[in-house]
Amino acid sequence: MEVKYAAHPLDVKNYDTQRLRDAFLSTQIMVDDAIRLVYTHYDRFVYGGIKPVSIALTLSPFDELKAATFLERRELGIINVGGPGKITVDGTSYDMEKYDVLYIGRGAGEPVFESNASANPALFYLNSCPAHQSYPTVKNSREQANKVELGDQMTINKRTLYQYIHENGIQSAQLVMGYTEIADGNAWNTFPPHTHDRRMEVYFYFDLPEEQIVVHFMGQPTESRHLAVHNHQAVLSPPWSIHAGAGTSAYCFVWGMAGENKAFTDMDGITLLDFR
Repeated sequence: MEVKYAAHPLDVKNYDTQRLRDAFLSTQIMVDDAIRLVYTHYDRFVYGGIKPVSIALTLSPFDELKAATFLERRELGIINVGGPGKITVDGTSYDMEKYDVLYIGRGAGEPVFESNASANPALFYLNSCPAHQSYPTVKNSREQANKVELGDQMTINKRTLYQYIHENGIQSAQLVMGYTEIADGNAWNTFPPHTHDRRMEVYFYFDLPEEQIVVHFMGQPTESRHLAVHNHQAVLSPPWSIHAGAGTSAYCFVWGMAGENKAFTDMDGITLLDFR
């Protein structure tokens, strides 16, 4: 488990490229037969990847959590972005196809992650945050998610949002989670950009061809910075930061949020003429 500390926006103005990447970009998310997590001081959010290839992997507590089990005081959202697999929790196994999401509430036992075939392993990406209340374990497929069409081909930001864990979907203490699919021939996500000072957010990019990139924009609206992001990499977005990107091909990204509320529309929009 890597730890990322909070940074003041006035300090971030002075970061060079490598310092910016170290503070906000996670490049080693999916590693064979390993659990790779990041603990951030923004809302005590945890994100990362679990890639079982030849063995089953159990999500046990990490020293940084100071807890008897990973879910002792936390809730967990998991999306499979790879081959078929399964997650077993409290004696129940959940088959996980690509784009399936499993929510596990506070106090549940240690989840066990497996792939159906080592030649096509599951890729489990997870988001976790502290929880003040326990909610039941729920699995949803992409067909069950709330589908939202956004953007326009003329502004090359046509995209589809799939909302899984949100105020009108799978219930949680504070976690909000889903993913966005960029339509072929489009580039921009979440543009025009916005901030939401009441919540932090993490983007995990996937289904991006290995030779392509997404240029991810972050920072304050009038003091933006950018990161070159590749497939299966994640960007941490502080509450004061915009979070948007443009890709050299179509791609998808998982978004996960935690903070003051679960209202998806709670955002402060930025006009393009004010963007710097």
